[in-house]
Amino acid sequence: MAKRKSKEKVFKYGELFCGPGGLALGAARSFFEKGGVRYSIKHRWASDYDSDSCRTYARNITSDEPDSVVCKDVRRLNIKLLGKIDAFAYGFPCNDFSIVGERRGFNGKFGPLYLYGVAVLNEFKPKFFVAENVGGITSANNGEAFKKIVHDFENSGNGYVVVAHRYHAEDYGVPQTRHRVVLVGIDKTLGLKFGVPAPTHIGRHVTVREALEIPPIPTDAPNSEIKKQSPLVAERLQFIKPGQNAWTATLPKRLQLNVKVAKLSQIYKRLDPDRPAYTITGSGGGGTHGYHYEEPRALTNRERARIQTFPDDFVFEGSIESVRKQIGMAVPVLLAQTIFTAILKTFAGENYLSVKPNIVISNGIKTLWSETK
Repeated sequence: MAKRKSKEKVFKYGELFCGPGGLALGAARSFFEKGGVRYSIKHRWASDYDSDSCRTYARNITSDEPDSVVCKDVRRLNIKLLGKIDAFAYGFPCNDFSIVGERRGFNGKFGPLYLYGVAVLNEFKPKFFVAENVGGITSANNGEAFKKIVHDFENSGNGYVVVAHRYHAEDYGVPQTRHRVVLVGIDKTLGLKFGVPAPTHIGRHVTVREALEIPPIPTDAPNSEIKKQSPLVAERLQFIKPGQNAWTATLPKRLQLNVKVAKLSQIYKRLDPDRPAYTITGSGGGGTHGYHYEEPRALTNRERARIQTFPDDFVFEGSIESVRKQIGMAVPVLLAQTIFTAILKTFAGENYLSVKPNIVISNGIKTLWSETK
C-alpha cells in the first residue's frame, strides 16, 4: 500500500532588512510533522537596501524568483505591494542599540526603523513574527525604547502575544559567543504561546576548531580568499597566543599599539581553538577582523561563515569587505532554525522542552540577566 502523503501547512514568509539570509535560511530549513501534517515556511518576499546583500539572498534563498527580493531603502518601500504573508521576520538595524558606542536608541538614525516592521504587521496581520536585535536594546533610553517597541508589537495586527528572550547562541550549538535578543509574537486570536526552546549545548559548546576543521573547508569553497596582512600585523600576530589580544600578549615595544582610551578586547584577538569564537562582527577597522588560532592572519570569509553556521555552498556576493559585513550582521543560521522550528511545533500543538524567558514582559520590562555576564 502506498504511503499516504502528509498534508502541508505552509507559512508564507516575508522579511525586511533581510541581509544575506541567515534568518531566511534558518526558516527554510525548519519543519515539523505531526498528525499527518507537515508544517514548514516558504519564502514570499524580502527587502534590503544593500545591493550585495540582495544579490546574496536572491542567489541562495530564492534563485527561482530573484525579483521577490526588493532592493530598496525601506523608507521608500511600498509595503502594500509586497504581498500577503503568514510569517514575518526582521533583524531591524541595531546600530543605535548596541552596547558598543553611545546607545542612542530612539534618538539615533536607525532606532525608529523598527516601525516599518510594525507597519508590515498592521498591513498583513501575519500569524507570527520574529524580531532580532542586540542585547543592548533593552537598556537604550533607560529601557524606555524597549518598552515602546514591545508595546507597539503587542498592539499591531490583531494583537500579539510577545515573548522576549536573550539567546546565547553558543548554548544552541553555534560555535560563537553571540548574544542576541529575539522577540517572537504569535497572533493572540489563535490562543497559542511560544515557549523558548531549551538550550542544547550547555557544558558542551562547539569549539572553533571543530567548526573549522570537522570537516575541513574544501579548497574550492567560495569566499575563501585570504586577505593579505601587512608585515607588521603578521609579525604582531606571531607574538599573540591563541585566546590573547593586543593588550594581554607580551609584545615588543615596536609592535605595541599606542592607544590610551578604550581598549576593546577583540583588537588583534586570536581565536582560542578549544572554545567557541568570540562574536563575529561586520564592521570595524584594523585589528577587528577575527584572527586564526594557528596561522598569523585574519579569518577568511568562509571561515567566518562557518562560525555563523552558513553551509559551505552558500555563496556571498560582493567584495571581501562587503561579504565580511554581510556575514557579521547575519543571524546564525542554526539559531534561526532552532527558533523557527520551535514556532512550528507551537502551531502543531507539540509539547517540547522549553525554558522561561529571561526578559519578563509585565508591569514594565524586567531583564533577568546581566549585559556584563
